Amino acid sequence: MNLMNVGMVGVMNFGRVRRSRLRETGLFRVAVVCDRNPAWLATAAGEENAQPYSDFDALLKHPGLEGIVISTGADSHAALSVAALRAGLPVFVEKPLCTSVAEIAELRRVQRETGLAVGVGHNHCPSDNLLQLARDYITTGKLGVVAAYEENSSHSGGLEIKPGDWRGLADRNPGGMLFQCGVHALHRLNWLFGPVTAVQAMLRYDANPVTQTADVANVLLRHESGLVGTLNCYHVTAYCHELRIFGTAGNLYLDTHTGTAWFQERRRGATEERVPVSIQTHTPHAGDLSLTEWHRAIRSGQPNYPGLADGAYAVLPVFAAVLAAKNRREMLLQELENKA
Repeated sequence: MNLMNVGMVGVMNFGRVRRSRLRETGLFRVAVVCDRNPAWLATAAGEENAQPYSDFDALLKHPGLEGIVISTGADSHAALSVAALRAGLPVFVEKPLCTSVAEIAELRRVQRETGLAVGVGHNHCPSDNLLQLARDYITTGKLGVVAAYEENSSHSGGLEIKPGDWRGLADRNPGGMLFQCGVHALHRLNWLFGPVTAVQAMLRYDANPVTQTADVANVLLRHESGLVGTLNCYHVTAYCHELRIFGTAGNLYLDTHTGTAWFQERRRGATEERVPVSIQTHTPHAGDLSLTEWHRAIRSGQPNYPGLADGAYAVLPVFAAVLAAKNRREMLLQELENKA
């Protein structure tokens, strides 16, 4: 088999999941691994029959590599990606893409200079049956005119953050849950409704005194089409991942974690019931297809999805929301794009 030899940095926690997905594609061989935890590094090297490196710069010089997979914390994504690209190696990096507008600008500049493929570990929306159902209801008019939407992406992981962890630092985890999981929601909202152009927001920081990051983010989004919606992300509450789309002919309710859906047809003079909608097997992550597209892009030179632009458009509204809440005004994404 013509396996692609890749190196990987960040090999446990979600890195272990990513290694499993790399194997599932049948397209990759993890030839070398790198991690700052010696025990994790030894375990991954044994599981992959890979050569271990404690130094990332040394790993980049390993002969025969065709790409680098980055599954570290988000605060190191940009620096590691830039180093790999400058070493002549295509990159697949987990979400969120990076932690600042300046990092977006640098990533864009280096990719333009190198022409190398950058894959981002977002969901592969076209292969997600739940999102395809939503797109069908929107495009065929089953919802009528789509008036608004409400998305919630929340869990209590913020309460588990230990002092000193990057996830609890405001400059390295901007927006808290909005940054960590809200970017998944923003990625699919961009795919369903088109790009976000303006943001208003209110953030709360005092529900969990252990961290500096936002515990609550209530964000109002406006899309290029004129559609408006809300994205609410809480880092201190029980699990909730739902998208509700409201239209003049009916509402569609999606549980984006379990892959279930309900339709509520609008009627006059009645309280309408929600009716379950049949759906094919749900594929909420489809990480293998994101990897497959990255592999194809490296081999063919064609663009891949999700790519660098998709990762950037998922984090830009987060950075805009933090500024909007701080400055108490609407932020246009163009203001940030001008800096990126």
